[in-house]
Amino acid sequence: MDIHKLTEEEANEINTWTYEEPYHLYSFSGAKEVIEELLDGTYYGCCDDNGEFIGYFCFGENAQVPGGRDAYLYGGEDVIDIGLGMKPALTGKGLGKMFFQAGIDFVVKEFRPKTFRLSVATFNTRAITLYKNIGFKQGPIFLSRGREFMLMEYERPSV
Repeated sequence: MDIHKLTEEEANEINTWTYEEPYHLYSFSGAKEVIEELLDGTYYGCCDDNGEFIGYFCFGENAQVPGGRDAYLYGGEDVIDIGLGMKPALTGKGLGKMFFQAGIDFVVKEFRPKTFRLSVATFNTRAITLYKNIGFKQGPIFLSRGREFMLMEYERPSV
């Protein structure tokens, strides 16, 4: 897998992505402001071994959910927040572990955090199961824009 700074072409593609219910909250609006955020330097594209664009990762504040920020849940030393999204046509096909693991490997190499943190909608049991299988632990649950989210954290073993 190749992970790289998101290109404008990839940002434009992501901005057209729509997901079926109940995952619709992860859909993109198509607004111009979305492209500006996607190209702000915190988003990275991911291509498979054939060079096909399959998804993105984002790190830092753009990976945080507003309700979690409002509840002051995003503090901590040596923690990186991770956000991610796969191309809608590829979700639910068993590719998530390989995709997410590539993102984790990239974070270890590029940022070297002690702790990884992510926010996930509590209804998204597919993602929660994946994160737990990789070693993430459930953290606080909070509301954001009328939806329930959960923080999950993974502390990297000492190297």
